Amino acid sequence: MPTAIITGITGQDGSYLAELLLSKGYRVIGMMRRSSVVTFERIQHIQDQIEIIQGDLHDQSSLMDLMEQYKPDEVYNLAAQSFVPTSWNQPVLTGEVTALGVTRMLEAIRLLSPKTRYYQASSSEMFGKVHEVPQKETTPFYPRSPYGVAKVYGHWITVNYRESYNLFAVSGILFNHESPRRGTEFVTRKITDGAARIKLGIAKELRLGNLESRRDWGFAGDYVDAMYRLLQNDQPQDFVVGTNKNHSVREFCDKAFSCLDLDYKEYVVQDPRFIRPVEVDLLVADSTRIRQELGWAPIVDFDGLVRMMVDADLVRLRKEIT
Repeated sequence: MPTAIITGITGQDGSYLAELLLSKGYRVIGMMRRSSVVTFERIQHIQDQIEIIQGDLHDQSSLMDLMEQYKPDEVYNLAAQSFVPTSWNQPVLTGEVTALGVTRMLEAIRLLSPKTRYYQASSSEMFGKVHEVPQKETTPFYPRSPYGVAKVYGHWITVNYRESYNLFAVSGILFNHESPRRGTEFVTRKITDGAARIKLGIAKELRLGNLESRRDWGFAGDYVDAMYRLLQNDQPQDFVVGTNKNHSVREFCDKAFSCLDLDYKEYVVQDPRFIRPVEVDLLVADSTRIRQELGWAPIVDFDGLVRMMVDADLVRLRKEIT
């Protein structure tokens, strides 16, 4: 039975990845930092099948202890301060966790468990002010937020440790991936939750920022399969992961409200408070390499993703109000 440690296991990606690894016979260990309030909502259905341990990407000694005790076959580093708007308000915290936290984990692996295969969650936000469309593995990075900058550091330090110490350390440059488990602070879930609330008469409007930003949106459940495939590869390589299609926030609104027989134009209000200090206008993947070399391809399309999220929020809210 192979052993995998997942940081950020209570998040969207962590919960889907835990399900996948359990289905493949893994011993799954979820690393969480200590907190007086912990939510297990996303993993409560599998909580009795996984082991939860304490650890913190701020704290080198806790990571060293984990590597020494478990010597895992695989580590998936999904923990981060991952909400882009917050990274402007808390840039130092974002750097400590999302950038330097990667170095701390890699150091622990290098010193105490060098045979461990390491996955780093890189992000399409690293491309930022894009140099080419679509973006692939060789596209230069130009991050436009403290979050994007921190992810670039995490990406390159992973490359550096791979080349310097011969570790099996890889990065998946994942484009936007969503699900009903996405936090409601993220724009996609904010839209589907808001549309469901309006449909049920709980809310009258939905306030959003830039409606013209375009993203490559896929289903998180498909993307964790890509993470797994990266660590089963014969050689450690980085890959771009995406649907190769893009849609605007406006299109997402239109689709979500249409699922409920509503016209988004009657309810969506643009609010300057939600405009980023520097915008990222267009992100779209060229995921040719991972499709050809690892056989990965997304299963859920854009329409299916939006419908899935709207339906889940509608069911949840109906339960809450009854």
